[in-house]
Amino acid sequence: MNNRNFGTGYHSVFKKGHLTLGIGYPLEAYESPIPLMKDQLALGRQVEDGGFSAVWVRDVPLLDPSFGDAGQIFDTWSWMGYLAATTTSIALCTGSVILPLRHPVDTAKAAASVDHLSDGRVILGVASGDRPVEYSVYQQPFDSRDEAFRNAVGFIQHNTHRPENWDDQQALLTRQVELLPKSYHGDMPLLVTGNSRQSLDWIAANGDGWLMYPRPPEVQQAVVENWQSHVTAAGFDWKPFSQSLYIDLTEDPDTEPTKIHLGYRLGRNRLIEHLAALRDIGVSHVALNIRFASRPVADVIGELCEYVVPEFPKLHT
Repeated sequence: MNNRNFGTGYHSVFKKGHLTLGIGYPLEAYESPIPLMKDQLALGRQVEDGGFSAVWVRDVPLLDPSFGDAGQIFDTWSWMGYLAATTTSIALCTGSVILPLRHPVDTAKAAASVDHLSDGRVILGVASGDRPVEYSVYQQPFDSRDEAFRNAVGFIQHNTHRPENWDDQQALLTRQVELLPKSYHGDMPLLVTGNSRQSLDWIAANGDGWLMYPRPPEVQQAVVENWQSHVTAAGFDWKPFSQSLYIDLTEDPDTEPTKIHLGYRLGRNRLIEHLAALRDIGVSHVALNIRFASRPVADVIGELCEYVVPEFPKLHT
């Protein structure tokens, strides 16, 4: 059994047998590696008001031209704090924080701080990172990032844990160094991205879910089943499986899907069918990415909110 106590963010996104939808920043279409980041708050309000369960924020500390992606440009935690102050109920997710680059104290404190500022809406997606230049600049060893990742996960989970009836003033009674604040509701939900150089046995035992890459449903099904079998072997009833999906939503709702990078160009009816197929194989959450949108982003978000999101609604907390 999983006896960790998660906040409203987790419970609005994850439930066995259900699929919910999130969307990733930047909320814009862009070809350059560097987005403009215009109208992001207005579009974010449209996303929240339209019933999306989560927004996702990248961790890209440096622009590496060979990767061609600056994320949302702004620092992950600065942007998350900004979102915490300008939203009310949507889950705030990182996809994904590169743990070995930074000291675990800093990551734990930042995550717990935003969790408090948002009344428990943080979901912490984490990864080991795959950009050697970042490790060089941070002066961290690239080849041992697997061990650093494991150590960081353990540190964050232990030091953000909020014991029952805990009050921060109790830190004075422990007579030891304490990280404050603790997680708002008790525990910080932590999803491992990809393999992060870990075995699936370790991820199933230590992560609170798995964040994976998109695959056709008939292929993803085997991955989900393998995941849940490892979760069961680790002694848990269930843990969520999530994935990303890039989309270019066409005006014709019945446009058949054609492949684009990490996703599809398709009409909304075909998207609903695709998402339903993912739900039926056990996927719990899909984080949409609209970077390759060929239509005005506000129109795409509006269509998603009107027709697609109601089929996969946010869970009540």
